Amino acid sequence: MAASSRRADHVVLAVEQRRDAVLGIINGARERLLISVFRCTDVPVLDAIAEALSRKVEVRLLMTPRARGWEKRLKELGAYLESMGARVHSYSDPVVKYHAKYFLADRGPALIGSMNLTAKCFGATCDFLLRTYDKGIASGLEELFETDWLAPHSTLSAKVSRRLIVGPERARAQLTELLQGARRSIHIIDHKLDDPAIKTLLAQKRAKRVDVKVLGANQLGGLLPHGKLIIVDGKVAAFGSLALTGMSLDFRREVAVIVEDAQCVRKLKDFFRILASGRELIDPKKSAAFVREKGDE
Repeated sequence: MAASSRRADHVVLAVEQRRDAVLGIINGARERLLISVFRCTDVPVLDAIAEALSRKVEVRLLMTPRARGWEKRLKELGAYLESMGARVHSYSDPVVKYHAKYFLADRGPALIGSMNLTAKCFGATCDFLLRTYDKGIASGLEELFETDWLAPHSTLSAKVSRRLIVGPERARAQLTELLQGARRSIHIIDHKLDDPAIKTLLAQKRAKRVDVKVLGANQLGGLLPHGKLIIVDGKVAAFGSLALTGMSLDFRREVAVIVEDAQCVRKLKDFFRILASGRELIDPKKSAAFVREKGDE
C-alpha cells in the first residue's frame, strides 16, 4: 500500500470491520497507548491491551466513574486493567459526565468514534469510527487526555485542532457554526436530537430551502440507534460521542471530529443515502438479539 493511502483519513462504518479497526490501533502501538473509554466488555480488545503491555507499551486508560447500571462493572474493569499493568484513572470532575471515546497510539494514528467496546456496538449498532494520522488531532487528543487525567477543570489551549469538537467547552459553538454554514443540505443521524436551539436553527434552514433530513431510531436499516452523524452540503461531516441534546452539548466531556476528506465524506453520504432509502443493512434478528443489552449510550 502506498504511503499516501496509509496516511489518509479512513472512515469505518461496517459492523464487521469495527473490531479490526480498534485492534489495529492497539496492536500498532510501540511505545504508548492512550485510551478514553466509556464501556468495555470485549474480550479481544482486553486481550490486545494485555499483549501491548507484554510488549512493554505504556498503556493508560481514562474512564468514566459513572455510567447507568455500570458502577460495579466499571470498578471491576478498572481493577482488571490495573492487574494487567495498565494505568487507570477515573475522570474526577464532580459535575461533568465523561463520555469521550478515542484511542491514540504513540504520536498517531488516532481513532475517534461513537461506539463503546461492547458486544452490541461490535455487533448491531449504527456507529462511526475515524482513523487519522492528522498531527493536529494527535496533539490535541494528547493535550485533552493529559488535562482530563491531571486537572479536569483546566482550560484547553487555543492550539487544540479545530477538527476536534470538544464538549462542554466548545461543542455547542462549533456545531452551531457548522450548521449555520449550510447552504444546500444538512443530513443528520441522531435519535436523541432535542436541543431547542438546534431545532430552531434547523427550522430556519428549512425555511431557507436548505434540504434538512434527520434520521431517527427506526430509520437505520435494522441497525440499533447509537452513533450520531452530521453531513453539511455534502462536503463536511462530523461524528463522535456527542448528541444534539442540551446535556451532551453543555454538560459532558464529549469528543467528535470534523471530516473533510472527499473520499471519507462520500462514504458517509452513501451510507446516509442507503439508510434514507429504507434498505436493510442488517438482519433484524441479529439486532433483536442485542435489544435487551442495556447501558450502551
